[in-house]
Amino acid sequence: MRHLGKVLALAGLILAVWLFLRDNPGAILSLLEMAGPGLVLASLVHLFPVLINAQAWRLLFPVGSRPKLASLMRVVWIREAVNGLLPVARVGGEIVAYRMLRRAGVDRSPAVAGVTVEVALSIVSQLVFALTGLTFLYLDSTSTLFARMALALLLLAIGVALLIALQNAGLTEKAMQLLNRLAAGRFDAAIGHSAQIDREVRALYRRHAAIAGCLLWLLAGWLAGAAEIWAALWVLGRPIGVIDAVIVESVIQAVSSAAFLVPGALGVQEAAFLLIGAAVGLDPVTAMALATVRRIRDGVIFLPGLVSWQFAESRALRSAP
Repeated sequence: MRHLGKVLALAGLILAVWLFLRDNPGAILSLLEMAGPGLVLASLVHLFPVLINAQAWRLLFPVGSRPKLASLMRVVWIREAVNGLLPVARVGGEIVAYRMLRRAGVDRSPAVAGVTVEVALSIVSQLVFALTGLTFLYLDSTSTLFARMALALLLLAIGVALLIALQNAGLTEKAMQLLNRLAAGRFDAAIGHSAQIDREVRALYRRHAAIAGCLLWLLAGWLAGAAEIWAALWVLGRPIGVIDAVIVESVIQAVSSAAFLVPGALGVQEAAFLLIGAAVGLDPVTAMALATVRRIRDGVIFLPGLVSWQFAESRALRSAP
């Protein structure tokens, strides 16, 4: 299991390269060359979803101790970079985000509660966004993709409902109690902290205005992600409508989330671009060029995020007593 991420990453890379080479790589490179510096500008559009998601998350913290928007934007940026590029099964980013929140002065319980609830709400908002995209797809075509993804989303909705119910039922404390029993009482001190975290989580869910506001901002963040698709195809000289951009982004994000064990959704994301691209009328060359632009985005936005994270960790180690 230790090497599962590396194996999946290698398999995904092989699949991605094969898909690229299969669909007229010369034509794909010509499209990318024609776009030129526009590829970087299209990648920078991702900063808007990062800003919007930071604002959404900020609403979940107590008014008197909310991190500054710029600070939280940096946390979101680095969290996405870690989850998007490293073999951490989309969990490592949340751990990094918690550490950064603590260094920013957020107390332990509100930090854990904020991360926990934001993850659940992010899944809910993505579910709504995916259903929106699938609805547009259903109205626009007779593709069997709708039925298959609708079933997957139904199962996801059940899982999300169960997660939120468990969070409200004291999931952290119960898990720590079980771990403490298995460890013969070595975690007695941690049970009190976990109970405090559960109280923070339940109190946060009772702040209905904050929860609703966070969900709306998160949904706006997903819609802003569709602007990335629109901008990328525009610079490639293959513009599409806003609704088609929403369809493509919603499916790509859903597939990438489902393939969380594969670092960067390598290969899986490229195959998804080909599949959903065909559903909205994109030829294979354009779909693979679009997939390549998304990878360029990862390099332009996420690689500097990893570098920034490493600098932050180095500073923390130097300043530790």
